[in-house]
Amino acid sequence: MSPLIRQHRYALAVTLRRLIAQPFSSIANFLVIMLALAIPLLGTTALLSLQPVANHLAAAPEITVFMKVEATPDETAAVADRIRRDHQGDVDKVRIIPRDKALADLKANPAYADALAVLPGNPLPDAVVVTLSGDEDLTARAKRLEANWSQWGKVDVVQLDSAWVQRLEAIIRFGRMGLLFLGLVVAVAVLAAVFNTVRMQALSQREEIGVARLVGATESFVRRPFLYLGAVSCAISALGAIGVVALALGPLNAALADLARTYGAEFALRMPDPLWLAVFVVAVAALGAFSARWSVKRNTRF
Repeated sequence: MSPLIRQHRYALAVTLRRLIAQPFSSIANFLVIMLALAIPLLGTTALLSLQPVANHLAAAPEITVFMKVEATPDETAAVADRIRRDHQGDVDKVRIIPRDKALADLKANPAYADALAVLPGNPLPDAVVVTLSGDEDLTARAKRLEANWSQWGKVDVVQLDSAWVQRLEAIIRFGRMGLLFLGLVVAVAVLAAVFNTVRMQALSQREEIGVARLVGATESFVRRPFLYLGAVSCAISALGAIGVVALALGPLNAALADLARTYGAEFALRMPDPLWLAVFVVAVAALGAFSARWSVKRNTRF
């Protein structure tokens, strides 16, 4: 075994002994860093779970053309044929939803059945659902078609069904920026926690460090256990944060399932993939080592 490996093994052993020798202090540091890391990790989990939903919904943007209530089925079919004929390059599919079918679908949903049962007739219009083709400049094309079709006779309202998806994507972008800022704040908090922990350790072992230098210990040998202290503390805290988030997803997903069922959908928060989590743990450990190095370099100059 090479001398360098033996030195690293010794430094790691010293670090573990120091952590075990002060269990309450070590656990307190772990909890502070773990809870600080769990907040942005949970937010990242939510964003990563929402992103595929937004991408899937935005993949096939649709425009719904609502006819006037007095429009006949023949007039609705004529509008659908005109859309196919005049906008072949912009349209992928065109389908008609008769008013009777729309009413039957709503009555099948328990959330609307009671309210619809008291209505004397069918207040819903016929609708023409248009799926746009291609994926270039969809927003501009959809707005142009919306403005054009709104002028047609017997057309009441033209609605871009993917507008809420665009709002969802905007919320996700906002959330991503908020998480970035939160991550920076947490990184500073972790730096401060590790810096102070290593500082206290260095000051409490001032005499030991002085004796080691007298017998010829290098600065790397003296400082290496403190670097491991920062890295190991942060790595354990990162693993703890992953465990906390994994446990929190159970009740959160139960609540989300109840909410999603009211919209006739299914959605659940899922942990990031193992590679992402491994990078997260390594990055946090590296942050701890960097903070420890900074602290020990400043507090062992004696």
